Amino acid sequence: MLKILHTSDWQIGKLFGQFDSDDAALLADARFQVVEGLARLAQEEQVDLILVAGDVFDAQTVADRTIYRLFKAMAGYAGPWVMIPGNHDAGLAESVWTRARRLGSVPENVTICLRSEPLILTQPAVAILPAPMTQRNTYVDLTEWFAGAETPAGLPRIGMAHGSVQGILAEGIDSTNPIAADRAAQARLDYLALGDWHGTRQVDDRAWYSGTPETDRFRANASGCALLVHLDGAAPPRVEVRATGRYRWQSVAVSLRVPGDVDSVIATLNGLAAQDVVQLDIEGQIDLDGHRRLLAAIEQARGTARGVLADLGGLRLAPTQDDIDALHADGYVGEVIAELRVAQENPAAQGDDARIARDALALLAGMLDTRAEGASA
Repeated sequence: MLKILHTSDWQIGKLFGQFDSDDAALLADARFQVVEGLARLAQEEQVDLILVAGDVFDAQTVADRTIYRLFKAMAGYAGPWVMIPGNHDAGLAESVWTRARRLGSVPENVTICLRSEPLILTQPAVAILPAPMTQRNTYVDLTEWFAGAETPAGLPRIGMAHGSVQGILAEGIDSTNPIAADRAAQARLDYLALGDWHGTRQVDDRAWYSGTPETDRFRANASGCALLVHLDGAAPPRVEVRATGRYRWQSVAVSLRVPGDVDSVIATLNGLAAQDVVQLDIEGQIDLDGHRRLLAAIEQARGTARGVLADLGGLRLAPTQDDIDALHADGYVGEVIAELRVAQENPAAQGDDARIARDALALLAGMLDTRAEGASA
């Protein structure tokens, strides 16, 4: 029996620029930590081989220290690692891979496949057919040569590829880096280890996407996993999905219609934990008191969760009469508030105009609140 750990899309060096610098740094650091965890998992499970199916690095331009740190993170498993370049770290004439070799950072137990030719290992005894990417986008199937590749009789044939299996992924993903849907069967493969899709996904009995081991986006696609693959003779492989990721990425979309909806959103925010990364999209309408409470809850959640992105662009402020009375806005200020309310509700107003009116109303309300608090103090 051959036991393999299949992983891909580590995206080492990813910047997470949509988050503030502290959160971005910790999210980037988690990608090194998950590699350390993969090495521990491989050691605990006593796997024979680790396959990394592309996009080890997020970009060709990662810092030298990032390269050094990545290969040190792999030290917990002393068995063989086999890697191929993906579209983010393609095997160009001058690439992150050639730089890693010049730095002397690649351990002896790590094989980087930069050419489309069989790799025959003795420990374990296996034939690897790699399809490394040599540019970011291709329009031909780099796995086509697998079928005609000669490998020693009796050795398991394992393919490695990075790209889009045609006809099974979301619409619009099939345009570049194509892989035939029947490649495993057509090339007599015992297993085809795939990368590029960031979620775990089975193509057929012998072909799987492992997905990224640490979630890095809000798409709900079963990410944050690696695959333990058991090969035993001619039978289809037995594949176990193992959770490996630390952070839970989730997208929350809410439409506020009644005052109680705000309380529900605030309860959700209060329930977040340190492992949560949240994209909050809120639309609808809200009164000034609810708006104040919502903004406070978002700031508190940012102090708890690893990351909270909030898009309030579709939210319309609808001050109640009690809101207006509480602001003690009379005379000219009261007229401005009335004009802003009309401006954001005007059906003819463009999106930017409505948002500007909403933001101005919120800003003015905040200034009046501060003035009122100062007067009472």
